[in-house]
Amino acid sequence: MELIRHRPQASWPTPGAVIALLKPITWFPPMWAYACGAISTGEGVGNRWVFVLCGVLLAGPLLCGTSQAVNDWFDRHVDAINEPHRVIPSGRMPGHWGLYVALLMSAFSLIVAAMLGTLIFAAALIGLCFAWGYSAPPLRFKQNGWIGNGVVGFSYETLPWLTAATVMTGFAPSEPIWIVALLYGFGAHGILTLNDFKAITGDKEMGINTLPVLHGPRSAAAIACVIMALSQAGVFATLFYLDLPLFALAVGVLLALQIGCMIRFVRDPIRLAVWYSAIGVGLYVTGMMITAFGLRSLAQSALSTM
Repeated sequence: MELIRHRPQASWPTPGAVIALLKPITWFPPMWAYACGAISTGEGVGNRWVFVLCGVLLAGPLLCGTSQAVNDWFDRHVDAINEPHRVIPSGRMPGHWGLYVALLMSAFSLIVAAMLGTLIFAAALIGLCFAWGYSAPPLRFKQNGWIGNGVVGFSYETLPWLTAATVMTGFAPSEPIWIVALLYGFGAHGILTLNDFKAITGDKEMGINTLPVLHGPRSAAAIACVIMALSQAGVFATLFYLDLPLFALAVGVLLALQIGCMIRFVRDPIRLAVWYSAIGVGLYVTGMMITAFGLRSLAQSALSTM
């Protein structure tokens, strides 16, 4: 008789499993947006470096990490179809630990945000509400690609930008910062659609209506490209209106390069989604930083004339 040995499942996740659940690679967008927001104010770090550092940690590892844990827990059945190697469906995150990590990270995020002030706490609370509402029932915003991508775009780009501006000045952000942060958050809606092309089969089976599921791959790719282009065109116009022509021109050149890549991407979006993410998104976030420095120069000019 052949003896079959079963490896007992661990009752605690390993540190590596926790890190895999929080997905450090996804922390870059909100941390980048936070850096842009800090730069755009024209303020020096000075004695606020602790607040800036805590804000970066809040935007990236804490809030974004929390959103990843929440998403993976409530998407574990979809991931079992699309990506069974992920940490929860593969069994590396045992039992209900995916949910426990999400709850602990949420609490820690609010504690850190409270230390940074009332406005930052309010922003973090909004971000957490969106993170849970995006993935968890009964809201589960991600079941509609139009709503879900809008929520994440605001959370990953607009909210960190505005939060950083508030941390740097201690006040609500200026109108130009609001406009630019909202425009880049709107454009992120298109960027997020790029992630949906790899999971069309599982999303259809589980009733998740991403843009590729709702409209088909090529139409969804065209929609994503139009949204990204329109947002940057809005930034281009805003910078010109603010009398920052060189910065506007730089954003315009980056947009023109993206449009060239978009034309190729739309022809075969499933095969080229990863390629466009690497090139087009890189150009997009470069424009964000150029815009931040443009607003910085504007703010410093205003201060020098006071």
